[in-house]
Amino acid sequence: MALRETLIARKTLFEGRLLKLRCDLVRLPDGRESVREIVVHPGAVAVVPLRDDGQVVLVRQYRHATEKVLLEVPAGTLNPDEPPEACALRELREETGYTARHLQRLASFYLAPGYSTELIHLFLATELQPTEGKTDEDEWVETVTMPLAEAVTLILRGEIEDAKTIAALLLAWQKVNQPSP
Repeated sequence: MALRETLIARKTLFEGRLLKLRCDLVRLPDGRESVREIVVHPGAVAVVPLRDDGQVVLVRQYRHATEKVLLEVPAGTLNPDEPPEACALRELREETGYTARHLQRLASFYLAPGYSTELIHLFLATELQPTEGKTDEDEWVETVTMPLAEAVTLILRGEIEDAKTIAALLLAWQKVNQPSP
């Protein structure tokens, strides 16, 4: 049996500054119809800034949706037609005050493919150099520096709860400790 669904109709229910919510009517492989509610997102990046001394630079930020302050890797939304690498360097500079001489793609993944189009691109930033940083007008972050191994321990203890941060730090840990040939 084929797995692909066929679009019958599409309706935009909401369009905000960042997100769009749409409702798609689809035909299933067996011919029945179903509704898919989709959050349309422009995509994002997340960066693991790793200093030469093995310290990772993270950001602590209040996230209203969770009503918590979370510890995260620097991250942000792609601007229209912005390459992920350029966005990664922009977010790194804005949130941490660093730039990187070397940026390596770790992975790309869909955040929640059951209901969202958001594709996040993960990068490892090395050979960091201090630069001027300035967060977005409505963004308040605090930088936190710790050994990469300590950040991984926080994941294992359940103290880091952000999915992109967990994936990014574990992939960076693997890259640093078991470099591929």
